[in-house]
Amino acid sequence: MRRYTYYIYMAKKTLFLLLCLLPLTSCLEKTPQDAILEDEAMTSLSGAEQIVTGIYTAYMGSGLYSGSLTLTPDIQSDLVLAVEGNSGADSQVYQWNFHSTESRFESVYAGLYTVIGRCNFYLDQVEALRKKMTNDADIKTLDIYTGEVYCARGLAYSELIKCFCEAYDTDKAEQQLGVVLRLSYFKEEPVTRANLKDSYKQVIADLERAIELLDEELDEYDAAFFTRAAAQAVRARVALFMKDWSTAISYATELIKNEAFLLSSAAYNVGDGMNEIDYLWAYDSGYEVIWRVGYTATSYGGALGQNFLNFTTDFVNYYPDFVPAQWVLNLYGSGDARYNAYFANLQTGYPHQLSWPLLIKYYGNQSLISYNIFHVNMPKPIRLAEQYLIRAEAYCNQGEYSKASADLNTLRASRYATGGSTVTVGADNWLDVIEQERVRELYMEGFRLNDLKRWGKGFERTPQASVQQEGSKLKIDAKDPRFVWPIPKHEIEAPGSQVQPNESNKY
Repeated sequence: MRRYTYYIYMAKKTLFLLLCLLPLTSCLEKTPQDAILEDEAMTSLSGAEQIVTGIYTAYMGSGLYSGSLTLTPDIQSDLVLAVEGNSGADSQVYQWNFHSTESRFESVYAGLYTVIGRCNFYLDQVEALRKKMTNDADIKTLDIYTGEVYCARGLAYSELIKCFCEAYDTDKAEQQLGVVLRLSYFKEEPVTRANLKDSYKQVIADLERAIELLDEELDEYDAAFFTRAAAQAVRARVALFMKDWSTAISYATELIKNEAFLLSSAAYNVGDGMNEIDYLWAYDSGYEVIWRVGYTATSYGGALGQNFLNFTTDFVNYYPDFVPAQWVLNLYGSGDARYNAYFANLQTGYPHQLSWPLLIKYYGNQSLISYNIFHVNMPKPIRLAEQYLIRAEAYCNQGEYSKASADLNTLRASRYATGGSTVTVGADNWLDVIEQERVRELYMEGFRLNDLKRWGKGFERTPQASVQQEGSKLKIDAKDPRFVWPIPKHEIEAPGSQVQPNESNKY
């Protein structure tokens, strides 16, 4: 059975990586190169595996977790401030002065539909291949691949919804705009947006099919391929976003009880002066990692740390585009191991000589740095820590505050070498406590903008020393339509497109 053969087959150079190359017109169209592969790609188990390889390769793109999908939502929010003299990267998003041609939004939209296109290419043909197979072990392996593909597609659609749709309203979901649901690679389908209820219904169907096909025995930490646990974790996240509290609790509990995973602990040292929290971010490895985007020295994605360090400018000084906001730094208590794992007080090379706690969470995977690959970390989009936060928030919404407090304190205890202080949530303070803990734990992992959107909260930035003026003093109302990203202009204007714009497309 395949386990970490991922690291071997990710390095293969095959024509299957041409699948769904992005055209100049629309992310939803096929390209001329596809015709080369369509007749032969799914004639064998090895052919199916190579298509699955292509799906994971698509998830490595810098438009997704190794770049825009992870960083852009948080840069747009109140978590960072732009440094005076910065390179200008992400300036329009930071200043909330963006349009439907913003490249960051386009890269996320295109990258996710690339994943979906490759999944559909596989799913359109897998049943025909399965009927031809006679070896039970091969059929079982194919079923596992199919489960991975359903998980990959469900995750991609959930991220599209998170970025390009309004927060889910239980009473209005059938009237809210969802996403374009493409469920076939070969069949012609209308290019129009489903409603939000049906969009989430498709996500749930994909994830539940993945859970059905994937074997719990394959669950393991640091997995670079989708497992049953990964599908359950995304299902819990989706339930939270849909305000389905009991389902969120149920799936999060499955993960918390799963013996394959443990919270990384500040109380355990792994050598070289590192505890498990340090190691989680220095080497992208930990017992709590349910799914990570796997890299090797010859196959890796974007540089998550570039915006926050830029030490390759002269290999002497740091030239960050953004620095952590002071209010974020103030959230961490004395002894919280996340602070030292995420931040370090470093001197910048700018004329103003700002010395500030810079973000080192993405300083770079130490193994890759030994190959002179800098600022590159393996994204870890699905971690056990998030499941504790999901369950705690869902408990609060059901009024089960003692259970929520227990989950928050379990998470906090793992982040302090000596256990840390405890928190108690109740009807009056639970949202503030949950919000603060999500910032502490998930800082710059792409959750903040959507959290504010689904909570119905705006934000205000307060300038600090040596930050640029534009955008650093900013107040955004909770109802601002730009919490929802605009649909890329080329998608709306593509021939035959019936894709409806968002209100943010007017800007």
